[in-house]
Amino acid sequence: MQQRALGRSGLMVAPWAFGGNVFGWTADAKTSFDLLDAFVGAGFNLVDTADVYSRWASGHSGGESETLIGQWLKRDAGNRRRIVLATKVGKEMGPGQKGLAPAYIRRAVEASLRRLGTDHIDLYQSHDDDADTPMEDTLAAYGELIAQGKVRAIGASNFSAERLALALETSRRHGLPRYECLQPLYNLYDRAPYEAELQPLCRREGLGVINFFALAKGFLTGKYRSEADLGKSPRGGGVKAYLDERGLRILAALDEVSAQWQATPAQVALAWQMARPGITAPIASATSLAQFDELAGAARLQLDAAALARLDAASAWAGA
Repeated sequence: MQQRALGRSGLMVAPWAFGGNVFGWTADAKTSFDLLDAFVGAGFNLVDTADVYSRWASGHSGGESETLIGQWLKRDAGNRRRIVLATKVGKEMGPGQKGLAPAYIRRAVEASLRRLGTDHIDLYQSHDDDADTPMEDTLAAYGELIAQGKVRAIGASNFSAERLALALETSRRHGLPRYECLQPLYNLYDRAPYEAELQPLCRREGLGVINFFALAKGFLTGKYRSEADLGKSPRGGGVKAYLDERGLRILAALDEVSAQWQATPAQVALAWQMARPGITAPIASATSLAQFDELAGAARLQLDAAALARLDAASAWAGA
């Protein structure tokens, strides 16, 4: 399986990343371990999580996903070298525990390393922008972690193009580590937020892109076709906004291309993203081995120009 460079970080990743938000939430320990075993067994390597996963769930306080990944790493000493381990810092973990201030980053990375049971994080990402902390302070703190060997590279998530450009300029001006990748919202439906301003910036600067919600919270699997379908999973409530004329047009195009290529809508939706210029590895999650097998098949699906054009036209957004 051909791997792709993650910016200038030296990290090489397979063309699909596993979203670890499900670990300890909708996937229990055994299921999580089975999924991770299958993921690396199939030749994939980028596992993306965050310290805050899954704080939103009842009875959870955050760190559940990192803890399960750490337990999986401990089961087999070879697992750590098989994966590119990515996590994030910045979203609220409790009172006074959020943001990108240097002191907080230093505390948060130690907590993540402890939960993960590892001595280094391959990709440490700012989960949200922090307008209250000077960028040079944040980047200098990351520089310390890189110098200490605790972090290999850094990335940004949920940044606007303006703020990401400022961060990159700050790195150049002060000789500090730069964000080597961006984790934006991007999929066949949610195209405009990334394509309008972030895509040109990332391509110009040579940043990797590992986009989240690659399947639009499950909408692009074709599982949700009416409001009556929204109760099919815990995420169903977040899908309602996609059930408009454009969303149904996208599903129709996915159905058409899927039939032509003997694939599923989810596989086609991911394959379209893998073919997009500048996209390094879409992030998607599975909660069963059957789902994993389906998503893994997307990496073997190389759509032709006609199929890509059909999907482009169906998902076209105003102003493109």
